[in-house]
Amino acid sequence: MTRALLALAMAAGLGTVQARAAAAAPVEDIRVTHFLGEQHLPHRAQFQGTTVGGLSGIDRDPLTGTWYFVSDDRDRYNPARYYTGRLDINPLTRRFEGVSVTGVTTLLRPDGTPYPGYGKPDAADPETIRFDPWSRRLLWGNEGDRPEESAPDIPVVEMSLRWVDRGGHDRGGLPIPANLKLTNTTSGPRRNAGFEGLTFTPHGIAAIVEGPRYEDGDPVTTERGALSRITVWDRNGRTRAQYAYPVERLPAAPVPPTGKYDGGVSELLAVDDDRLLSLERFWIEGVGYRVKLYEINLRGATNVLGRNSLTGATPYRTVTKRLVHDFNAGGAAVQNLESLAWGPRLASGERVLVVGSDDNFDDQEITQFLAFAVRGC
Repeated sequence: MTRALLALAMAAGLGTVQARAAAAAPVEDIRVTHFLGEQHLPHRAQFQGTTVGGLSGIDRDPLTGTWYFVSDDRDRYNPARYYTGRLDINPLTRRFEGVSVTGVTTLLRPDGTPYPGYGKPDAADPETIRFDPWSRRLLWGNEGDRPEESAPDIPVVEMSLRWVDRGGHDRGGLPIPANLKLTNTTSGPRRNAGFEGLTFTPHGIAAIVEGPRYEDGDPVTTERGALSRITVWDRNGRTRAQYAYPVERLPAAPVPPTGKYDGGVSELLAVDDDRLLSLERFWIEGVGYRVKLYEINLRGATNVLGRNSLTGATPYRTVTKRLVHDFNAGGAAVQNLESLAWGPRLASGERVLVVGSDDNFDDQEITQFLAFAVRGC
């Protein structure tokens, strides 16, 4: 009896030591191991009376394998909507074999009507979408709009994160922090720099605005970067924190030097509660698109939810970040990459990462899906 008890005690002790060792084991960095392939949708393809394009956010239902694609068409062709479809990724052969659209759903306002078009009160600019496997609902991000010098007659339309069922019916929204309210003054988020990235973490929700608020400093230049904000909510929709995210400086100068450029963080994707992937995308006149993928970590960053400005003298810690992949490496021609989503796990144990492009309904651009095998997640 004594020997048996001793053996049980030793086994329990060994199990505790092993559990502690596992908990203390270093987390493996995210790394891209293989390119699995590329697929396109036809430009301005027609589907059930709609024009397919402007796909700015994608996600996958892990139970059914259904993919969701949200369009940022602001009623240029059709009202705000999302598509369902299939991405054919073979977990055994590690090949990305095809993409298809299978359905379309109009996003509806709380009163049950479609959203108005560009430049109208309560218009929608859908930029990101996520499928929630817990509730089996969708959460989508509306970048909103506001007037600026080049568009003084645009009404203020607040940014939002709205729940919808799979029929597109509105099911409420998350509270938006006061410091992210759009205005008609030089305060709050800038125009076209609102919610672009959204993700579910294991225990919460995180969203990022594309660029800096007026109070948080100037947009990026070739000499310096900028500061954006990541907001975190718990699963009950309570706002928990905000973190400063350092956006990289512009990777190349426009041609001519006085040319235009635009961009920032175009998507987030959670690895766990602290680690996320971020996609930084810039369009530069005369140069084209420059896109990089980073692994970021919220652990140790300062909660700046109560700070009106990120440019003051009071110190704080931003999230940390590490370059994972440069899509322009080797001189590759890159599209307007705006979306990230996890695909199925491969037989090798690697996870599939899908990156998608928004064609802007432009004849010179394409709706593209890139699939990669990834380790560390």
